[in-house]
Amino acid sequence: MEFIDLQKQYRELEKEINYGIKNVLEHGKYIMGPEVQQLEKELCNFTGSKYCLTCANGTDALQMALMALGIGPGDAVFVPSFTFMSTAEVVNLVGATPVFADINIDTFNLDPESFEHAVQKTISKGDLKPKAVIPVDLFGQCADYEKIIPIAKKHGLFVIEDAAQGFGGSINGKMACSFGDISTTSFFPAKPLGCYGDGGAVLTNDDDMFQLMSSIRVHGKGTMKYDNVRVGLNSRLDTIQAAILLPKLHAFISSELELRNKWAAQYTILLKDKVRIPYVPNGYISSWAQYTILLDDSRQRDGLQKKLKEKGIPTNVYYSKPLHLQTVYLPLGYPKGSLPFSGEASERVLSLPMHPYMTEDMVNEIASAIISEL
Repeated sequence: MEFIDLQKQYRELEKEINYGIKNVLEHGKYIMGPEVQQLEKELCNFTGSKYCLTCANGTDALQMALMALGIGPGDAVFVPSFTFMSTAEVVNLVGATPVFADINIDTFNLDPESFEHAVQKTISKGDLKPKAVIPVDLFGQCADYEKIIPIAKKHGLFVIEDAAQGFGGSINGKMACSFGDISTTSFFPAKPLGCYGDGGAVLTNDDDMFQLMSSIRVHGKGTMKYDNVRVGLNSRLDTIQAAILLPKLHAFISSELELRNKWAAQYTILLKDKVRIPYVPNGYISSWAQYTILLDDSRQRDGLQKKLKEKGIPTNVYYSKPLHLQTVYLPLGYPKGSLPFSGEASERVLSLPMHPYMTEDMVNEIASAIISEL
């Protein structure tokens, strides 16, 4: 059993993927070829964003957004503590300071009240200027933008949506990758829409931001390649990866998103009275990058994970330590327990196999194994 079965997906899409790769090899435009522009156009159509620029990976996408917004030394960027390292790491890479906020334990996403508190505390201290917030659409579900965006606007903060895991999610029909001043996503192979290597994208409706990020992703170019008007990055999506992503995007839209929700619903029916299952608010649709349950504590979680492994069922822990307690961020001075729900989630979460090419029998087997061990 695979945690995410990319080989089965490839077998389903083999003809289309191989055809796309062959076309790239024949036309030889390996960098910024026509498939890249076609993918960007289709990503705009799907998400409802005016502009899309693909890039080398999801981390670069976040850094490009921060650079385009002029964020740097002396600025505070608010980040949920329960997420992957790159969300905070990019803040340091541009010279700014991440300020961590807690999550809502039900959704695993940024808690608006904790975010507001972190902003007020930063203003009171006066050593950093609040500049932006990076809500994360964790595990496939959009953050609470209906509450987060008004708080950001009240304090004059930019909103950068980190939809690395959230691609395909939505709130009342509005798609992930369309909520921020700039939104970002990742095409890492394990993501809901993944390529066969690294890849990412930035999306925006702002003309100026689009022009700035177009320059930043190619060494800060001006009118042409050798006219450099700013310091930028070398962050382009390879044409072959775009050719792979196009048929994957078509499958995601036509069937995979629906299948992810089908298997998540089956998990929920089978497990709802046995463990704490994921919570999806009314009007939200998740793309189920992960199906993550909560156990009573780390001892129960680790014991269950071991038993499932013995039965050939793979699981993962995302994430075993919140960012504010990572070694690199200890100098910021967050004491253990200061962001309690981020710490609690790290002790209790367990992610189960989740991908579109599961079967009913597979979900039943996993759920039965969990129930028998609790």
